[in-house]
Amino acid sequence: MVDLGFVGPSRPANDHKFLSVTDGDTPNIAMAVRMVSIDTPESRYGGAPATAQAALDRTRTRLLDGTYDELPQDLRDYLVSRITPDAAERHQAAGKAASEAHTDMVTTRLARPDGSQRKMAVVATGELVDSNGRLLAYTAPWFSGSSSDPLPPRDDPRRRTFNLDLVAHGWAATFLIYPSIPSFADLNLLLDEAEAAWTQQRGVWARFGQDLLLGYEYRACVKLGARELTDPAEAIGQAYQRVCVDLRTLTEVGLYGYHQVPPQHRLWIWATDLDQARGDLPIRP
Repeated sequence: MVDLGFVGPSRPANDHKFLSVTDGDTPNIAMAVRMVSIDTPESRYGGAPATAQAALDRTRTRLLDGTYDELPQDLRDYLVSRITPDAAERHQAAGKAASEAHTDMVTTRLARPDGSQRKMAVVATGELVDSNGRLLAYTAPWFSGSSSDPLPPRDDPRRRTFNLDLVAHGWAATFLIYPSIPSFADLNLLLDEAEAAWTQQRGVWARFGQDLLLGYEYRACVKLGARELTDPAEAIGQAYQRVCVDLRTLTEVGLYGYHQVPPQHRLWIWATDLDQARGDLPIRP
């Protein structure tokens, strides 16, 4: 028997559609990509709009009746103001609009002048695979580098990632999560585009309102509004697992202070990664 005294990292198994085998050690599968550093509104999460709205309404009631008094008062007030009677309908409509915008963007930018279609470049990063089995990555058009499809210069807009352009057009909010943090230049380009999209109210904010629940806000509120609630503290723990850092000051605002920071200046750290992040990043409590 061999005992190395070491157990490498592992994740639970995920189900993927099998496509083919191209080599003895190479099965091909269909694997979804979760685009990193961004978050679009949900188009189906929480069920149909009426079902999701019922969950949001339960959350609103619990925020007002003392059920969730463990949350700070200012966060409760902030969420109550955003859980409007049409919050779920607007959010899911925004999710569908973001999906359509993404589809149009990909269709346009993957098209070659000769009518053929480019492949998609996929750049994996950070944690590589999320809890749902999706590859965490940036995506962009793939240029073959041939004479008929030359690689544009580095700063050419044709090489921008779809992640960046979804933010720039207001169809996604930034969702920077340690350790999947872009390089210095890419990070600041993303933040500049996010600032412009937010201040100019592009995309989802133009069509669905400045008080639109962002994707991570919406998901948290749906969790807080679960039909069966046995332990409010446990529900809060499920909804809020990431610490927010204000990128303007590199100061932690905690699990419940993200609303104090404009969306384009938020960095997120899983609470379980906070000690490591404090050693890797110039942040302070």
